[in-house]
Amino acid sequence: MTFELAVRLTEALLGFAFIIQSAEHLSLSQGVRTRALFGIRLVLSGLLMAGIAPVVSCVALLVTTLLMLRRFQGPYNGGSDRMGSLILICLLLTHSLPDPLWKTYAFGYLSIQLILSYFISGWVKVVNRDWRTGRALQDVFLFSTYPVSEVLRDLAKRPRLLWALSWSVMLLELAFPLALFWPWALIMFLILAGLFHLSNACFFGLNRFFWTWLAAYPSLLWFQDRFIL
Repeated sequence: MTFELAVRLTEALLGFAFIIQSAEHLSLSQGVRTRALFGIRLVLSGLLMAGIAPVVSCVALLVTTLLMLRRFQGPYNGGSDRMGSLILICLLLTHSLPDPLWKTYAFGYLSIQLILSYFISGWVKVVNRDWRTGRALQDVFLFSTYPVSEVLRDLAKRPRLLWALSWSVMLLELAFPLALFWPWALIMFLILAGLFHLSNACFFGLNRFFWTWLAAYPSLLWFQDRFIL
């Protein structure tokens, strides 16, 4: 994948992710200032998605991000907000740095952070005994405040299945960096990781992680072509 195509896809996917987030807020009954903030953010996201004035769009979106942090006293949606901000900053540097080599460094940094996000998540899980035994997933289905249906809560009664699912997730995340050495392996891992985020969106309503992490995938496809092969 070429550098230009990877950047353009990242812009389009991140813009789409931000549009969905903004539309969610606008659909809720909130104060005038909050609705105005997300209305502006929705327009800016549309410009980024369309590739119109990307530097201006990125800067303005970063300003709205800071206003969101102040409004909600931090990244209220945790990891997906942090990843979205990281992608936004990397895009801004990619467009604004004068040296073409430094542009690739900025975009490559996003790829490295994406790899680390999976590997570190897997490492944190594997050193946790509850994850190794499947107890962590059992607690998720038993006690989670996520909108898990009663049918899904019954999965807590199947410890062997939860043990297998736990180890499947951990092994996928820990082995993720190895996928860089083979193009077919990277495609397979990205599909599996995407399905993992999609399942979390369907089962627990964590839809923001799916779209935000998906927006970082083009950078990794470019990174493999440029630095590994």
